[in-house]
Amino acid sequence: MGKPMAEHLLAGGHEVALWSHTSSKARDLANSHDAGHFCETPAQVGAFADCIFLCVGDSAMSEEVLTGEDGVLSGVTSKTVVADCSTIGPSTARRIAAKFEAEGGHYLDSPCTGSTPGATSGTLTFMIGGDKEVFESVRPYFECMGKNLYYCGGQGMGLHAKLSQNLVLANTLQGFVEGMVLSTKAGVPPDLMFEILDNSAAKSGLIAFKAPAVFGRNFDAAFPLKWMRKDISLMLESGRELGVPLPSTSLVHELFSAGVAKGHGDEDIIAAFKMFEELAGVVVES
Repeated sequence: MGKPMAEHLLAGGHEVALWSHTSSKARDLANSHDAGHFCETPAQVGAFADCIFLCVGDSAMSEEVLTGEDGVLSGVTSKTVVADCSTIGPSTARRIAAKFEAEGGHYLDSPCTGSTPGATSGTLTFMIGGDKEVFESVRPYFECMGKNLYYCGGQGMGLHAKLSQNLVLANTLQGFVEGMVLSTKAGVPPDLMFEILDNSAAKSGLIAFKAPAVFGRNFDAAFPLKWMRKDISLMLESGRELGVPLPSTSLVHELFSAGVAKGHGDEDIIAAFKMFEELAGVVVES
């Protein structure tokens, strides 16, 4: 998602410092835009930019890029703003924020939803936690990449909102999987079952978006199953911290973990179908 997000910032007329774990990606993007500047380390990005966006896979990656050796923190100047678009633990975000504040900088937890298609089209939805005045000062940069910006409150609140949204999404997906496998096993054509769902109280944007890929057996990752499993782990962690029981979500975590163990982690979240299809002896396809 980081590449199309950076492309939208470049298209918005901004100078953009570019770094990636895969150096060739950042170098190629910098070479294709006069306003793009290749950086060999995150620290170089920190020294160059007033506002720094990052989108990485998990909490450990975020901490490494921001506060590790040659991380952004070692290159920042006073008043630098970091907007972390990764989905990480709220407690991790607060720990990172404290380190930047100690250096005079600012940190916003800014997770986004919309997956790769939203990043490519510039229609991401961002949920922001942190100082509201700091967020407003960098709002124009967010507007290059997204169409919906929600300020959710203090540090970590953007992440709490994102995890809650993904909790509903994960449980909805599991219901979609079980319902479609059951109806297909019974003999109801999947296309017909989808039409019924789409014209009932069970209508869902997720189902409408993902059904064509399921029926066409296209499991190319827009949102990999392994990252949804990771997000569910963070939901359960937050539930324990806040004393909120999440029984259904706990079960979905184990089911998605089984899908990852079966080798489907790098496929899209709809690869959750594969394990249940194997158990039931059916394939949900047009």
